[in-house]
Amino acid sequence: MQSYTIGQAARLLGVSPDTARRWADAGRLTTRRDDAGRRVVDGRDLAAFSVELARSATTEDEGPYTSARNAFPGIVTAIKLGDVVAQVEIQAGPHRLVSLLTREAVEELGLEVGVEATARVKSTNVHVDRTLGTRCTGRR
Repeated sequence: MQSYTIGQAARLLGVSPDTARRWADAGRLTTRRDDAGRRVVDGRDLAAFSVELARSATTEDEGPYTSARNAFPGIVTAIKLGDVVAQVEIQAGPHRLVSLLTREAVEELGLEVGVEATARVKSTNVHVDRTLGTRCTGRR
């Protein structure tokens, strides 16, 4: 299971690391210590929390969570696999994006609930990129 540092979790949630720490200290965001002693959030817990947070957020106080290229970095919150097609849901700040991909693409990208991904929107299509790099802490 992939896990995220407090800073990474904060970025995916669209808040400051201090806010994420306060939520963790209050027991609102579940964390644990990794082998290096850092506080981390398991990907599945972060995915569930991001959905809960988006549902309770008031959109009046928050601006749009987009970039000039219509990229929505977020976390995979649900996957429905069929024989050929898969439905992937990504929570990107207050935005929930749904994309239909082939099952093969989902498997090749290693997408699962709790994995960081970026949804790229163009017209009526939503493309999904698996976010890879040294920012991940834990196993995939």
